Amino acid sequence: MGMITVSNLGKAYKQYSNRWARLCEWFTPGNAKYHQLKWVLQDINFTVQPGEAVGIIGINGAGKSTLLKLITGTTQPTTGSVKMTGRVAAMLELGMGFHPDFTGRQNAFMAGQLLGMSSADIAHLMPEIEAFAEIGDYIDQPVRVYSSGMQMRLAFSVATAIRPDVLIVDEALSVGDAYFQHKSFDRIREFRKQGTTLLIVSHDKQAIQSICDRAVLLSAGHFVMEGEPEAVMDYYNALLAERENQTVRQQAADDGKLQTISGTGEATLDEVILLNEQDERIEVVNVGQLVKLKVVVRAVEDIPELVIGYMIKDRLGQSIFGTNTHHLKHKLQAVKKGTVMTFTFQFLANLGTGTYSVAIALHAGDTHINKNYEWRDLALVFNVLNIDKDSFVGVAWLPSTVEYSQ
Repeated sequence: MGMITVSNLGKAYKQYSNRWARLCEWFTPGNAKYHQLKWVLQDINFTVQPGEAVGIIGINGAGKSTLLKLITGTTQPTTGSVKMTGRVAAMLELGMGFHPDFTGRQNAFMAGQLLGMSSADIAHLMPEIEAFAEIGDYIDQPVRVYSSGMQMRLAFSVATAIRPDVLIVDEALSVGDAYFQHKSFDRIREFRKQGTTLLIVSHDKQAIQSICDRAVLLSAGHFVMEGEPEAVMDYYNALLAERENQTVRQQAADDGKLQTISGTGEATLDEVILLNEQDERIEVVNVGQLVKLKVVVRAVEDIPELVIGYMIKDRLGQSIFGTNTHHLKHKLQAVKKGTVMTFTFQFLANLGTGTYSVAIALHAGDTHINKNYEWRDLALVFNVLNIDKDSFVGVAWLPSTVEYSQ
């Protein structure tokens, strides 16, 4: 079983003021320094237990790829250490290790040997590698004629030809087509069931939340937080929209989950409740039932434009449906300080059975990215039961009929 332990990990690069400074440092007696250290990672600590899946998230430049290079040993740390057990397979950069003038087949043999496979093992696995990659006759063409997607197909097929104890995947999968991405994640899920430890970097919220047990958030080379993927992704999304005078905070909801709240505070939520057709407050909804989402908003300051939106998420935090008053052609202009407004969204709960949450956003424009007054995740939680509908599976109820003829 594979395990990863990262302790006080840090990486810094030397920066010199000019091209002669490096030379002076080499030849000046003593310990004279002509450089400054540029830290790209500092004080990173976490452990990935055997069989666990952990996602690494953060904006570009946060240090995610550097962290994976340190973990796999392709870059040496400035401080700290990494300990790993078990057989490791890593996909850090697209086609890393591939020689452009060699064929795909030749590169598969070389890449497999770098992963610790023997030539005999690779020859035995080659038909399976070709079948999974699905690049056809290109397997015997030079890699320089491959598209980025074809390189990714071959690299992933080789790296996962034998189930590793530890699988480390950077953003390489993002360049593939949708079909192969689904195929790759199906293989990753199967490996997880068999006990593979997974460390993955991705901006794909759905991938992180559906595969990972835990997520780690990096920002500017520092460890920000770790926890359940939904809570970490909510905080990450709030940071993406962070602007001047905006705050991001987390607090425990009634069910114990971490609730992320962000925004400037120029408008705030006073109440969010779910009602039935008789305007009675409910927490349990029947599949297909007509419901009303009541949102009470208070303007803390004068607001030139106000848009209210809601997003329904499943138990993993994946978005199911969302809309707002901008798209519904009902945005408000010139809202005065102290104004209290009630908005009632009405819809059919055509959802599968399970637990769902509602996020509410108060903003200007079509999204909260430009001007976010308040974004509140887990503003409401409700359950859906199938009381009187035919049995079905999935997160959506699509009433169906069937006809038969011969």
